[in-house]
Amino acid sequence: MLWTRDLEQTLRFYRDLFGLEMISRPDFKAKFLSAGTGPGGVPEMIVLFPHPSDAPEFPAEKQARVLHHLAFAVDPDRYDDLEEACRRAGLEPRQGVHPVLEEVRTFYVDDPEGNEVEVIARTA
Repeated sequence: MLWTRDLEQTLRFYRDLFGLEMISRPDFKAKFLSAGTGPGGVPEMIVLFPHPSDAPEFPAEKQARVLHHLAFAVDPDRYDDLEEACRRAGLEPRQGVHPVLEEVRTFYVDDPEGNEVEVIARTA
């Protein structure tokens, strides 16, 4: 679950840019997005929830947040298109080297709330 101060902007990032399917009713306060299918057919999800207006601001520094980053595995044939779509959306993809997995490509972008999002695909 991710809190967001701008639900529509964050929804556009995950739904429209990353292609996650909204699986909750449109009138539901929280937006449940399917990020794939897990064991037993249960969807892997990201839930976007409006940040309470009376709650303290998010910490300005990423190091102060609990969440370090989200990671999405994508098909190798989708990787370049998604990276280009991020550029067209005004994001600046940052290249990375995965510390554990070999033969993968990875880039990072920040969502509208400043959460780091990793995109990873096999090269072989």
